[in-house]
Amino acid sequence: MGEATRHDVGEVLIVTGMSGAGRSTAANSLEDLDWYVVDNLPPQMLKPLLDLTELAGGVLPRVAVVVDVRGRDLFSDLPDAMRALRERRQIRVMFLDASDEVLVRRFEAVRRPHPLQGEGTILDGIRRERARLAAVREDADVIIDTSSYNIHQLATKVADLFTEEGTARHTLTLQSFGFKYGLPPDADLVADMRFLPNPFWDERLRPFTGEDAEVREYVLAQTGAAEFLEAYSAALRPVLEGYQRENKSHSVVAVGCTGGKHRSVVMVRELAERLGAVPGVAVRVTHRDLGRE
Repeated sequence: MGEATRHDVGEVLIVTGMSGAGRSTAANSLEDLDWYVVDNLPPQMLKPLLDLTELAGGVLPRVAVVVDVRGRDLFSDLPDAMRALRERRQIRVMFLDASDEVLVRRFEAVRRPHPLQGEGTILDGIRRERARLAAVREDADVIIDTSSYNIHQLATKVADLFTEEGTARHTLTLQSFGFKYGLPPDADLVADMRFLPNPFWDERLRPFTGEDAEVREYVLAQTGAAEFLEAYSAALRPVLEGYQRENKSHSVVAVGCTGGKHRSVVMVRELAERLGAVPGVAVRVTHRDLGRE
């Protein structure tokens, strides 16, 4: 009698398929989704790895293992290893494939031999690999034909398949800063709040920052403030949606004023409230220059 299948442990995904079909791209996409990725693992090591994930409990909730013909003779044990694992654990297998013509083109583009071609041609290696992988492909849960995909489209496809419902696909950092201290070097987009009156010149408001209600009320009452917030939020929505389609997982929108203490701080907070409602986007707020003297 075999062991009962475990349902109380984290997910395990085996990533395999044809050389040149995009395993590395798929693995990188999974890593961006916070999967723990193990590359080029011999099939014989799958069981010890699963034992480790069970001992680790919630520390490794989602594990992806890339297994392929780089393991040479060890790879022949993969079908048996997969069947044995399915008897004790819920696992999924993702198989990446592409047409022979496309695979040949990709190997020629990077000027590398196929791992199984030996003294033959790239096509000889591809045919040998297909024969070895036939049983694995037949037992796969997900098959992705990448013939018509570029690396960005494949990464997006993997993200669509393996992103948990409700999980953010894109992290947006909204950062306030002061122009007098220089532009943030990692900003993707920059907005300038110096079109609004500066609270610094109001002696009553000077001791406060954009985190205080007095400054917030003053800034938002100025002509153009509300119009900017609505228009800029609306303009950023399609950008953030496009970033998700293009699998760009992080971006930084910098919002500046003279010293980075009043106007930019208020507007970053207001933008965060509006953009936090964009599906698939997690918003974080930072204030680069708020603590400067």
